[in-house]
Amino acid sequence: MTDRQREILYAIIEEYAELATPVGSVTLAKLFDCSSATIRAEMGRLEQMGYIMQPHTSAGRIPTDAGYRLYVNSLQDNLTHEPKPNTEQAEEKGDRTTKALTTRIQAQTRADYAIRTAVDSLVELTGNLGLATIGDQLYISGFGGLFSQPEFVQNTQVQAVGKLLDNIKPWLQEVRPNETINVYIGSENPVGKASNVSLIISRFRSPYSDSSYIGVLGPTRQSYKRVMSLVRHAGLMLEDIIFDE
Repeated sequence: MTDRQREILYAIIEEYAELATPVGSVTLAKLFDCSSATIRAEMGRLEQMGYIMQPHTSAGRIPTDAGYRLYVNSLQDNLTHEPKPNTEQAEEKGDRTTKALTTRIQAQTRADYAIRTAVDSLVELTGNLGLATIGDQLYISGFGGLFSQPEFVQNTQVQAVGKLLDNIKPWLQEVRPNETINVYIGSENPVGKASNVSLIISRFRSPYSDSSYIGVLGPTRQSYKRVMSLVRHAGLMLEDIIFDE
């Protein structure tokens, strides 16, 4: 894959996340200051490689799970080496969402309240379903926001998400992800493979258990850079709150 093809793929992912409609060559030609024919040729190569697809004839392109995976891998590398953010840094950068998340979590005096607040804040800030483990309990919030997404207008999609959620707790106990941030995209999920969702979770240290998690479940079409950063930040903040008790 050439650098330009990679940039075009990432642009398709980011445009699709924002607009929820297939991305056409005209839009990309404006972004890259080149002809639509040049973009169509590059899109054809990306499609051959399996990173994008055309959902309908005469439509633009949307990312495949493989395309999302390539994109997310690049984000994970950056997050792994990124220093832990704090309220002052968020304010300096004008990052209102990170600042809001930090402020809400720090306002809690009990660990279980902090965890619930973190989940509820992620729901509000991302529009996804939020989840976290509190000892042997699983706290989930945000069904309304998740199912209001355009991806879930069909009952079959909702049923696939329900199947995944029914099995999320035993799956987390079995797999025990241990990376800084873990992302399971679409068909990578162990159950509900046809649900068209991504599970983004972060493990954090907790006195409740040796495997505590916080994360979100949302459509594969989303702003991974922003959501992954928020989930990681929530996990790091919870560690600070819990161990400072």
